[in-house]
Amino acid sequence: MTITATIEQLGHKGEGITQIDGKKVFVPFTLAGETVTLTQEGERGQLVEVLSASPERVAPFCPYYGTCGGCQLQHLSPQAYEAFKTSLVETPLRHVGIEAPVSRFIIAHGAGRRRATLHARKDEAGYMRIRSHDLLDIEACPILVPALQKRAPQIARAIGAQIGECDISFSATNTGIDVGIRKARKGINESRLVALGNELGLARLSLEGQMVLMRQQPSVTMGKAEVDLPIGSFLQATAEAETVLADYVLNAVGKSKSIADLFCGIGPFALRLAEIAPVYAADSDKPATMALAKATRFTKGIKTITSKSRDLFRDPLTRFELTFDTVVLDPPRAGAEAQVREIAVSKVKNVVMVACDPRTFARDATILVQAGFSLSDLIAVDQFAYSTHVEVAATFRR
Repeated sequence: MTITATIEQLGHKGEGITQIDGKKVFVPFTLAGETVTLTQEGERGQLVEVLSASPERVAPFCPYYGTCGGCQLQHLSPQAYEAFKTSLVETPLRHVGIEAPVSRFIIAHGAGRRRATLHARKDEAGYMRIRSHDLLDIEACPILVPALQKRAPQIARAIGAQIGECDISFSATNTGIDVGIRKARKGINESRLVALGNELGLARLSLEGQMVLMRQQPSVTMGKAEVDLPIGSFLQATAEAETVLADYVLNAVGKSKSIADLFCGIGPFALRLAEIAPVYAADSDKPATMALAKATRFTKGIKTITSKSRDLFRDPLTRFELTFDTVVLDPPRAGAEAQVREIAVSKVKNVVMVACDPRTFARDATILVQAGFSLSDLIAVDQFAYSTHVEVAATFRR
């Protein structure tokens, strides 16, 4: 049965929200103020037709939009898009009693995403359909860097034809495409994968985190350094976002004489910060810290970087170890609660935090504010184009 309804607002997942029989129903690809027809299944609505469009609606540019689960917001005008993404940062802070407006919203899509994960079957490759585990076969993805737009689906399709159902991650690097296969069936003939990787011209091919083929070491440029990319290590989705965030961190650190870069990964901040001061860098990803140590040895014109493998969730730096002028934090989605609690009772005066989850950022920011820090220069960096993800950065000073 088709229902006619008015969309009241956008939820934090980018779905329109309407009320039907006193209950909220979430309808993807709709906007506040629109009158639509939809079908309903519990709290989920499926758009049938937009009867009265919002002035904020624009035409999506991707032919798969509306079917693919990868993008939610291509139908949103630039102004409305910025307002929505800004609210994703400000609202969680407001919920914990911190009034901090976003000072800058920075589009950092750059040349596109240099990292992506596609799903493959025997004769299909692409992303999952919206709200589904069904695969949408695609020919190209326009939000990826040019090197991956068409090549990623082609490579995924070729691998799927060889080994069947699996997930395939792609990274576009200075030396070529780095490919990692996961969730594949057992007993795969790796020699056939080696032949396929050579045929496809891949820089590197791994299976369940183990290298199968390396024709060229995948590497990325960070500041003055060239860094080898370990299998599975974190890398910002776009090169533009990495530059924007690094510039923010450098500016916020200022003239600090000693710096700790915690959750440092392969060193996108540490390698740039070391141009101005010695850096202590720690992360639980041992291959990442080893790659950072190697890059440090081979990079001229930087100060000492002491890189350590350390689980900062279970073993954060204690208040007694935190003897730095400034601490830089860039934790994963879980945030940095244990480390932040130690910072709160230490003598550290400056903290620069980058976060990929506004809600855990708000939780960690609360701990610092309650310990006497003031939050300033809150920015939102949009690297995950047309999704509901957004990067946050802020400066905290006692």
